[in-house]
Amino acid sequence: MSRSIALPSWPEGADAAVSLTFDVDAECGWLGESPEYADRLTTLSEARFGITRGLPRILALLAEHGLKGTFYVPGDTAERHPDAVREIAAAGHEIGHHGHLHLRSDRIDHRAQREEIERGLAALATCVDARPSGYRSASWEITPFTFALLAEHGFAYDSSCMGDDRPYLEEHEGVALLELPVHWSLDDWPHFAWNIDSGGRLGDPEAVWRIWNAELASAIAERRHVTYTMHPEVIGRAHRFELLRRLVEAIAASERLWCATHGEVAELVRSGAARR
Repeated sequence: MSRSIALPSWPEGADAAVSLTFDVDAECGWLGESPEYADRLTTLSEARFGITRGLPRILALLAEHGLKGTFYVPGDTAERHPDAVREIAAAGHEIGHHGHLHLRSDRIDHRAQREEIERGLAALATCVDARPSGYRSASWEITPFTFALLAEHGFAYDSSCMGDDRPYLEEHEGVALLELPVHWSLDDWPHFAWNIDSGGRLGDPEAVWRIWNAELASAIAERRHVTYTMHPEVIGRAHRFELLRRLVEAIAASERLWCATHGEVAELVRSGAARR
């Protein structure tokens, strides 16, 4: 169940808040789908592109404009690519929890769901000595048991559900958790991802820019928060990266926007500084 909450006044007189978020799935984005991907070197190499090329491009662009993002990192990525994850943290970006092997919670039993949470926490603690305050599920699916695990482990917010286009409370069986909602249309994967098994889309970045820019204009008009979700192996491809550059430049140039990490937005919303 969804329950609306009062939105705060955004800092610095901004009309809207915007968060740039990145899911750093790397190889486990495929290995979590099926063990057969362990022998598919080409597919895994494409996943590593996100670490070797996509992520450095993203970090350099954000640094150029002085913006901070939220990077949702699976524990497996922190173990395979610790230097890359440490670079994210060293640049001052927020590290969020994104499971361990990127296993969809609706496809695994309770034991495995708990393991996804706890192994992910342990891996991030070892890599960057951090305990994330926010969680994002693999493929944006959460079961009642996973939801209970988030409460048990004290997460301050989730970013996996779609019950509103403003921050709200996602409630289940008497437990409420602050939700910073997402949507497929504001994710690069549905627009651009393609693989040899299931096909997909190799969309036009110009068309996606029109969608993303329209959402930004709507957020400003409604004085709300909007989240964009991206994957370094997807948005990091050069012709798509220009879409991200265009978005970042528009955000940085606007006095009407507060660009903030999910943690910053969650803290402000939870503070009760109500605007309405």
